[in-house]
Amino acid sequence: MISVVIPVHNEERSVALLYDELAAAFAGDGRAWEAVFVDDGSTDGTFGALTRLHDAQDNVRVVRLRRNFGKAAALDAGFGEASGEIVVTIDGDLQDDPAEVPRLLAKLDEGYDLVSGWKTKRRDPITRRVPSKVFNAVAGKVSGVKLHDMNCGLKAYRAEVVEGMQIYGELHRYIPVLAHYRGYRVTELPVNHRPREHGRSNYGVERYVRGFLDLLTVTFMGRYRHRPLHLFGGLGLLFSLLGTAILCYLTVVKLLGNAIGQRPLLLLGVLLVVVGIQLLSLGLISELITSHHEERTGGADRAARLVDEVLR
Repeated sequence: MISVVIPVHNEERSVALLYDELAAAFAGDGRAWEAVFVDDGSTDGTFGALTRLHDAQDNVRVVRLRRNFGKAAALDAGFGEASGEIVVTIDGDLQDDPAEVPRLLAKLDEGYDLVSGWKTKRRDPITRRVPSKVFNAVAGKVSGVKLHDMNCGLKAYRAEVVEGMQIYGELHRYIPVLAHYRGYRVTELPVNHRPREHGRSNYGVERYVRGFLDLLTVTFMGRYRHRPLHLFGGLGLLFSLLGTAILCYLTVVKLLGNAIGQRPLLLLGVLLVVVGIQLLSLGLISELITSHHEERTGGADRAARLVDEVLR
């Protein structure tokens, strides 16, 4: 079973066309599939169109959110309703080409857990293409996951990748990063991208700003969630050593008979030492909280989630 999760917002004219294209793409595949549409608080006739499609097709499921919560919440709701062993996500605006889905599934069969689409020839205005290139470059540098198109809506996953994954805010952009940090095999595949024919884009520059802040969250949670002292302790040691070096230098200056009471460097040295000690203390407290949480939730369960396979 393959579950295709489709978040939609004001896409009344697109949903039926998208289903027909998906049906054509799966026609020669032979595997059962379902379409899980998530209406993210549409204000046009999208839900009515989805209702008619649901009545006409046996493999269509519809989830309606109370209001527009954003793409991350829509995907999270769709993942919760999907019943397939493989989950495919695709945007509802018809810019992603459903004919590419079999290629993504074939790539999964090569042993990958997540295959992300890469829009090599993106059919969007330059005002979206340029910020997206900058964003993807920064995201790859910060997260360590080198993908050309982190935010492509066309992706294929093994269901276990998204099970239990908490997606909120703008974290849907970083599902490949979250999967990578959890040990899953991630790759990308060039896919066809088409110009928008219906509706209008809901993305603005402010989403890139929020997305960058969420990138910091994802990177911290992925790299330092179970070892916070490595981050806070490292910064604390660095600041403390710099502050100590400055104070040692000023001590020598003082012993040579020079006044240091009015020098800004003295204040900087004291400040660095104090901040360094605070960061070290914060790291130790975070380690205690993390250790306590692991004891309560069960370290064995977490270890089981990290296991890929066992040969006995």
